[in-house]
Amino acid sequence: MANHLHIGDLPKGAFAGATSVAVDSETMGLRLGRDPLCVVQISDGKGDAHLVQLDRATYDAPNLKALMTDPAVTKIFHFGRFDIAMFYLHLGVITAPVYCTKIASKLARTYTDRHGLKDVSKELAGIDMSKAQQSSDWGAAKLSDEQIAYAASDVLHLHALRARLDAMLVREGRDHLARACFDFLPHRALLDVAGWEEVDIFAHM
Repeated sequence: MANHLHIGDLPKGAFAGATSVAVDSETMGLRLGRDPLCVVQISDGKGDAHLVQLDRATYDAPNLKALMTDPAVTKIFHFGRFDIAMFYLHLGVITAPVYCTKIASKLARTYTDRHGLKDVSKELAGIDMSKAQQSSDWGAAKLSDEQIAYAASDVLHLHALRARLDAMLVREGRDHLARACFDFLPHRALLDVAGWEEVDIFAHM
């Protein structure tokens, strides 16, 4: 297992042949339009993680953008709504097709209200994740070894979580609802960007 740091963009063909990749991002904060996108981390589920430290002056990352929009590659997120919105704002792409383990968890694990990645990973994969670097400076010119390890950990196990959650969704008869939610997720992210971030457009009032 190795973590690979790339400056500016993924190497060309880095995920050639992959049908799914796990994706996460690190930003300077959680507010759309204020906080810049700094790092994107990706894994094909085989044990390695690739981190792209973006050039925030240009966000010129054609290989990364091509992967995010490749219709033959499913992008697996945990709370993908935020990442997808960030990718649209800063990379100018609509990420699809997608799968979100947080949505899957909420549909399948109705016996709990604990759907954070740390909780889901501990129950379904037996992995106790550290979140010590979550609030560190991701805009720094040089990432620390601890930051790199933390960012990698957020994508290394998403494939395994997807498999476990898919089985639970099928068991509970909710897999079709999950697929519909995943299809809608990029549109939900675009609504966030357009100003409906705090509004449930399906609510009566």
